[in-house]
Amino acid sequence: MIELKNISAGYGGKTVIEQISLALQKGRLVSVVGPNGAGKSTLIKCAAGIMTPMSGEIFAEGKAAADFSRTEYARRVAYLPQGRNLPEMTVQQLVLHGRFPYLSYPRRYTAEDRKIAAEAMKRMGISELAERTLSSLSGGERQKAYIAMALAQDTDCILLDEPTTYLDIGHQLGLMNTLRAVADSGKSVVAVLHDLELAFGFSDEVAVMAGGRLLMCDTPQNICRAGILPQVFGVDMELEENGRCRYKY
Repeated sequence: MIELKNISAGYGGKTVIEQISLALQKGRLVSVVGPNGAGKSTLIKCAAGIMTPMSGEIFAEGKAAADFSRTEYARRVAYLPQGRNLPEMTVQQLVLHGRFPYLSYPRRYTAEDRKIAAEAMKRMGISELAERTLSSLSGGERQKAYIAMALAQDTDCILLDEPTTYLDIGHQLGLMNTLRAVADSGKSVVAVLHDLELAFGFSDEVAVMAGGRLLMCDTPQNICRAGILPQVFGVDMELEENGRCRYKY
C-alpha cells in the first residue's frame, strides 16, 4: 500500500497541493478527478517519487518512501506521465524498458523479462505491433504501448496520468476494463481522468480535487449522494437504481 500523509507540494516555492492524505490500497482502482489546475498531476508525481513534497510523508509498504533507493521504489510503483517524448524504437523495445528496475549493468534481458513484456503487450492487444516503430503508430496505439510498458514493470501500484488521452470511446472502455482487471488481480491502480462517467463507472473510489485540495475520496455512489460535483465541475450526476452514476441532464 502507498500512503500519503498531509502532503503539500509545488513548484518554485509556490504550493500547488496542500495537506492531502490518501491511502492507495491493493486491489482497488482509484480515479482522481478535478478541474484543470486542481493539482491532480502534482499529486500523482509525489506518489510516484518524481516530486519531493514540501511537507508531509509518503510510505510504501509501511516504510518511508525516502528510505528506498530510486530502483527499489520503481519495483513497487510504476508511473505513466501525461506528456512523453517519442523515442525512435520499436514497441517491444519500449515495453522492455519496464523491466529496467530489475536489471543490473550492463542491461541484459532474461527470458523471464521477455515473457513478462510479451504478456503485457498481449494484455493491451498490441502483440502484432511488437516490431513496429513508435513513430509509425497512431496516437492510440502509442498510448497502449506506454501502458504495456507500465504493466511490464510488474509493480504493486500503477499510477497513470490521463491514460485515456488519444483513445476513442471504444478503446477508452477497453482500457478501463483492463485497468479494472489489473486492480482485481490485487494491484493498486490510480488514474487521473477527465471523463466522470468513466471514473464513476469503473472505480472503487473517486478522489475529487479542487484548488489543490482533496475534497473527498469515497465510493462513486457516496460522492454522487454528497452533492459536491456541481460546485467543482458545474455538472451533476445522479445515482440510478442499478447503482451507476450518470450525468444529470
